[in-house]
Amino acid sequence: MNQSASNILGKVWLYCTVFLTGAAVMVIELLGTRLIAPFYGASLYVWTSVISVTLIALALGYFIGGRWADRAKNTGLALIIALSGLLTLVIPWLTGPILLATDSLGLRMGVFVSTLVLFSPSLIMLGMIGPFAVKLATSSLEGVGASAGSIYAVSTVGSVIGTLFLGFYLFPQVGSREIFLGLGIALLALALVVVYFERQHLRLIITLPPVAVLTIIGIFLIPFIAEPANNASKADNHKVQFERESLYGWVRVIDKPAENFRLLTVDASTIGAASISHGENVLTYQKIVNLLPILAPNIKHALLVGQGAGHMAMTLKEYGIVTDTLEIDPAVAEAASSYFGFIPTGQTIIGDARYEIRQLSGPYDLIIMDVFTGGSEPTHLLTVEALAQLHALLTNQGILALNFVSFLDNGQNAALASVAKTLAQVFPYQQVFISEPDTDFNDFIFLATNHAMNLNDESLSNTHRTWLKQRLVNIDQARGMTLTDNLSSLEHLQIRKSEHYRRMIVDLFGTSHFIR
Repeated sequence: MNQSASNILGKVWLYCTVFLTGAAVMVIELLGTRLIAPFYGASLYVWTSVISVTLIALALGYFIGGRWADRAKNTGLALIIALSGLLTLVIPWLTGPILLATDSLGLRMGVFVSTLVLFSPSLIMLGMIGPFAVKLATSSLEGVGASAGSIYAVSTVGSVIGTLFLGFYLFPQVGSREIFLGLGIALLALALVVVYFERQHLRLIITLPPVAVLTIIGIFLIPFIAEPANNASKADNHKVQFERESLYGWVRVIDKPAENFRLLTVDASTIGAASISHGENVLTYQKIVNLLPILAPNIKHALLVGQGAGHMAMTLKEYGIVTDTLEIDPAVAEAASSYFGFIPTGQTIIGDARYEIRQLSGPYDLIIMDVFTGGSEPTHLLTVEALAQLHALLTNQGILALNFVSFLDNGQNAALASVAKTLAQVFPYQQVFISEPDTDFNDFIFLATNHAMNLNDESLSNTHRTWLKQRLVNIDQARGMTLTDNLSSLEHLQIRKSEHYRRMIVDLFGTSHFIR
């Protein structure tokens, strides 16, 4: 009876160990994107790098762990878990130096190399746990299949639970740096517990000292790791007024008193700007909103997709237009209200655009889509299917205004052409305006309608007419592709834009400003 209870207890601690370390793998993988995103953006390249590095590290861990498990005489699970805990603990500490060192490699290579260096050591150690656990759970060759299957099944269940717990509960409540610290400490504590249960296979005098030393090192490093590396708020040339790590990015309000402007940023992308002294909008591309009520005098009800600082909705208010706003990030909405004076005039919606748009009934006289910043592209919002949803919400005389950041390349830019070509699948008429004439890298404003718009209309003043005509550009749609939910290469087409924009922002604030 005692022997049976001992065998059950031996299985339970082993399964609990692989369950918890399986959860740790997914926590590191998911949190890895949050450490990298403020510096390199939350693009497809970041996710691709993190997933690839995780798989590479686990493969190496399985291979090395299998060979080590067969040959090791004085090494057990406790030491491997303690090493993974210490390596996890130091990730936030090493993030700044590693990101700065890889900055010169460019977006794609920089993301991959920094991800590889930061996360693969701890993930390799966690990958080694499986083979060690299989050997401990296997008493004979006849049971090796069942033991291996059970170990990896429990580890996978742990990964699922870890993913759900992190995404649905932990991350909305706790910052990524604190979660990494907590995870590292938890793994070190788990290693000490495993030392006790592992005494049946290895003597305590062998397993306890190295685990204790690693734990002491980790405890000693905690004060250094807990202090954020970023001291941008103390810089002389800018001041952080608001900072919040949300589910969608690192949201901040940054003042540059010398230049008299305030920025609303998400990671390394600017989504709003105003003067500090008067609070007026300073983004040139948004000035076209002043002309939309003149081009279409019957506008009464508008929808702004991508609220940002809320300047466009406030401009429309001056013309008596009620504007519903749709913003994915509640932290952005909070910053807009608290630091940019945004006061909603219509319904305020917080959620993902594709989902929330399906819940709307309209109709709208004007829809403004301002979600394409200098960072990663929300490609699911610029497809034939997404534009068709917006088209269905418009009145017959309604206007869709869409902002897009790109290079002009003399009208030959493939990304810009793809936007124009995709819009043409839904709207029979469109006109494209450039924010800053004679500048290649720019904001482009598309006006798409069911009817032709006359820029010579008498309702426009000579000043307004000249302003529009000076910015009217022709886009060669033949250079582009139709973007659909099934196939969109927009993010790939915009890689040069992303790298250029990121460099502009880094030059403005300095690289250290985007390190957690």
